[in-house]
Amino acid sequence: MATSSRRVGAETSKTRDVLLDCVEKLMLEEGYASVTYRVLATKAGVTPSLVQYYFPSLDDIFIAAIRRYSERGLKYLTESLQRHADEPLRAVWEYSWEEATGAMITEFMALGNHRKSIRAEIAAVTESVRKLQLDALTAKFGADARPIGDLSLPALQLLMSGLPKFINLEEGIGVTSAHAEVTEAFERYIDSVEPRPASVKRAAPTRKAAPRKATPRKATARKAASRTKR
Repeated sequence: MATSSRRVGAETSKTRDVLLDCVEKLMLEEGYASVTYRVLATKAGVTPSLVQYYFPSLDDIFIAAIRRYSERGLKYLTESLQRHADEPLRAVWEYSWEEATGAMITEFMALGNHRKSIRAEIAAVTESVRKLQLDALTAKFGADARPIGDLSLPALQLLMSGLPKFINLEEGIGVTSAHAEVTEAFERYIDSVEPRPASVKRAAPTRKAAPRKATPRKATARKAASRTKR
């Protein structure tokens, strides 16, 4: 029996980008569960059939949104690591906080708990980010280096990327015990390995959990401002 192939809209289409913009807005304003063909079509001012032309299934919509979002994140991370080649620990630490407190990533993680294909996509993106970060740390310190305590570079990278997520998760439910102490201690460790000039050093700030439906630009701006004004 012959297999029919369904036409799908081009990934370079401006209409497709507009639809993905609307997906992000819906997820930030109302949560991922609000994204349906009909709602997305209304938001974008098109027909549901046109949405389905570009995205044959709902999973296709979310996977495309994750890939576009992650491409922006990887580009930002790459540029940050290039700008701060002598301070990869700090670059990884700052990026990890921005990633952990972004409202979009919170929605994607929640979505991944319910859709296997989305979970696989998030895992692939996470591995890409970790490889990029680990390559930068290895380039600076060497593959067998242990710049902080007895932690290998892979273990250190996992701690730096995981700790902000864990803290932000707890703060989202109102738990803050020892968060400031742990964060400040870890930043002192980073300063001991990648010291800043004395004129720009200051105590580590207290971080607040990002609101669930805040826009990533605003949430990230608040976090970045509180951490990087040195």
